[in-house]
Amino acid sequence: MDETSITLRVELRADTLLGPGQAALLQGIRETGSIAAAGRRMGMSYKRAWYLIDTLNGSFGEPVVTAAKGGRAGGGAQLTACGEAVLDGYRRMEAAAAAAIEGEVAALRALLKPDDA
Repeated sequence: MDETSITLRVELRADTLLGPGQAALLQGIRETGSIAAAGRRMGMSYKRAWYLIDTLNGSFGEPVVTAAKGGRAGGGAQLTACGEAVLDGYRRMEAAAAAAIEGEVAALRALLKPDDA
């Protein structure tokens, strides 16, 4: 059976949205230690990735990502404790939303015509 997916966008306030793109970027930074690498994984330009991180950093009371400039030492980026909390909270909301709609999705799937029809 195909898996149903939902897209969660949370408007924390009028100028602060948190959605799948930001979450994927934060996840990528967590996993790669690099804003550039996280952006590349998503097919996103480095400029766009930096813009999203800068926007997130300005939206919360503390930065969500810290970065060191490249060069011989290599640079890199990492989620702060605030960034970890933002990403983990978003992932929990995604899971809760998916669980909340599971029964309704099953009911709608039952109404679909068969694939071979």
